[in-house]
Amino acid sequence: MAIGRVLQQEIQEAVEALRAGELVAFPTETVYGLGANANNPDAVRKIFRVKGRPSTHPVIVHIDHPRYLQRWVREMTPEAKKLADAFWPGPLTLVAKRAPAVNDVITGGQDTVAIRVPNHPVAQQLLNAFGGGIAAPSANKYGHVSPTRAEHVRDEFGDDVKWVLDGGDCKVGLESTIISCLADGPRVLRPGSISFSQLKAVVPTIQMGPNPSAPRVPGSTSRHYSPATPVNVVPSRRLETVMNEFTANHEKVAVLAQRPPGTANPFMTWINAGIRPDIYARNLYANLRTLDKASAKIILVEEVPEGEKWDAVRDRLRRSASAENIVTYDQDIAAWVADFGEEGGPPG
Repeated sequence: MAIGRVLQQEIQEAVEALRAGELVAFPTETVYGLGANANNPDAVRKIFRVKGRPSTHPVIVHIDHPRYLQRWVREMTPEAKKLADAFWPGPLTLVAKRAPAVNDVITGGQDTVAIRVPNHPVAQQLLNAFGGGIAAPSANKYGHVSPTRAEHVRDEFGDDVKWVLDGGDCKVGLESTIISCLADGPRVLRPGSISFSQLKAVVPTIQMGPNPSAPRVPGSTSRHYSPATPVNVVPSRRLETVMNEFTANHEKVAVLAQRPPGTANPFMTWINAGIRPDIYARNLYANLRTLDKASAKIILVEEVPEGEKWDAVRDRLRRSASAENIVTYDQDIAAWVADFGEEGGPPG
């Protein structure tokens, strides 16, 4: 897996583009971001136009070190400070009360701001050279599959995004864990690679999932992270049966599974993503993009196991499929829908 540093000249060109109000795509350890100068509201609005993103959806501000927090955050709760000390730089986004100068375009009109210190070397290079905050959601069209390679960004936007820093494949592959740190206590609003147990070891009072007063966060719709081809999540024991029901009519089917196929099928494209949750997560979006190009009628995804190591993957798969496309043949999936409802639980 190639993760490295880009040429200093490329960094300088990207910095000059940001200062000129242009957009720059850059890698983080989670996914590639589409960045703009967070102190330039007009530049940030370009993100929304290029992505087709609703203006009410906040974006995450990326900084290179917690010492710059006071520029963006009005107050950090004790719990927020503990989480920052434990997991920054890293795949953690904290939501806190915004500083007075933070523009509404960043926050979606809310009194909170989402902020992160990434640990990818190219992101750190860029942020350090830029010397300010970079507002950056994932570098894809709104609602589509997030990019984990520079080529994904180019496929998504073409010439609409001129500056793309290539830092190789993203190490984590799923968006950051988002935690609200407000007066009602810390709450996980989006699961990520940092598990609930890890968070709870640092802040024992942390809760899982939003409450009615929780702020809006990136990816908070029930349908998100979606390829153009419809996605269905299928119980493991039903996977081949459902696939055969489609291919019996000579319809092409794409499959994302955790095992090899039992039999060969000329109308099937099958990816064995394996049983390790970290590797599955790292490759999830690249695999979905590959299957999306298979000219299939549908993408069937084998239901992933229970347990917190799979929580973030399960969340993204539910959102890529949406609730109506989850085949509830078994009680585990039915229980998930019953627990979290049609809106899919924690924001994605």
